Amino acid sequence: MDDELQSILVTSNGERAFRNESSILVKLPPGRAVLSTARVNGGYREDLEAVFNNKPSHHATKTHELEGGSIEAYLRITAERLGVDPEKTAGIMTAARMKHAAIVTRSFRGVEVTAIITGGIEVNGGRAGDPASYYQESGKIERLGTINTILVIGAHLPPPTMVRAVITAAEGKTVVLQQLMAPSRYSSGIATGSGTDGIIVITDTTHGITLTDAGKHSKLGELIGQCIIEATTETLKRQSDLTPLTQRDVMVRLDRFSVKEEDIWRRSCVMAGENRRPGFTASLREISREPALVGATAAVLHIHDEISWGLVPDTAGRNAAIKILLSFPPIMGTERFDELVVILSAEENVLENLLKTIAWITKQRALQN
Repeated sequence: MDDELQSILVTSNGERAFRNESSILVKLPPGRAVLSTARVNGGYREDLEAVFNNKPSHHATKTHELEGGSIEAYLRITAERLGVDPEKTAGIMTAARMKHAAIVTRSFRGVEVTAIITGGIEVNGGRAGDPASYYQESGKIERLGTINTILVIGAHLPPPTMVRAVITAAEGKTVVLQQLMAPSRYSSGIATGSGTDGIIVITDTTHGITLTDAGKHSKLGELIGQCIIEATTETLKRQSDLTPLTQRDVMVRLDRFSVKEEDIWRRSCVMAGENRRPGFTASLREISREPALVGATAAVLHIHDEISWGLVPDTAGRNAAIKILLSFPPIMGTERFDELVVILSAEENVLENLLKTIAWITKQRALQN
């Protein structure tokens, strides 16, 4: 796609969306209310004529490297470049590509909801409460957003209801990340979003239908959730190749604990049998994608998580995990596993025992080959 804006959507309520290589622009008819995280013209506004989501065209890892030297200046420059008034436009930024955006619409009894989402989670995924990456001073922020949402609602929502719509949308995004087991890059937890996600909610103050509830119990909340979940799922597939299939891999599941092939190999080297690195690595990559091992590993990792969350006592969790780990060899077709019984220890944490089990199974498979 060249830099010329191409029409990609006209809502039943008259909003028009356009896209080029670097931006998605939504032009607003009169009477629209906008609630956004935009750094320029953000918050609640009733005087905006357009909103946009933009990926900077040149590589910028820090805000002062953006064209104009700041986020605010860059957003105004981008608005002008898109042919809209910077004083009546709100924009958000992302590192994701516009061509990977997903658009989903749902409607019910004259109310139409549309989500336009771009997103990638592989670099900046985080979990609420993770250790901070910076302390903000003098307005300097060092990262761009990754999962950005434009939510267009064809109804009149009072400002408090728009805030509730933001909550529902955020929960919908988190549903996707939890289901995909997307890892935080700042802890061993499951991501709840990226570090700097942005959102823009658009409603129509002139619409004949007024809705005052956008929570999960309401039909509007259901529509918002469905749109967000489907669009987030699709954009993560397009941008990051994050899908149920790509997550069906033991080493991928272990990635959030910073476990690498080298870690499995080192544990295998102290076990009985010849140590042959090429054969071991080939076997590890082969069995890592076997659904039976992925499922068993997921069960043990969940015990590890529940211990860390305080839901299962440490000792009880370790003992339960060992019983499951001793079922791995039969699941994987390994007949003799008396050595594994000796290797596993209730004194070790669940993750360590899991890594030893995977190392032992991989070594048996490598020796067989």
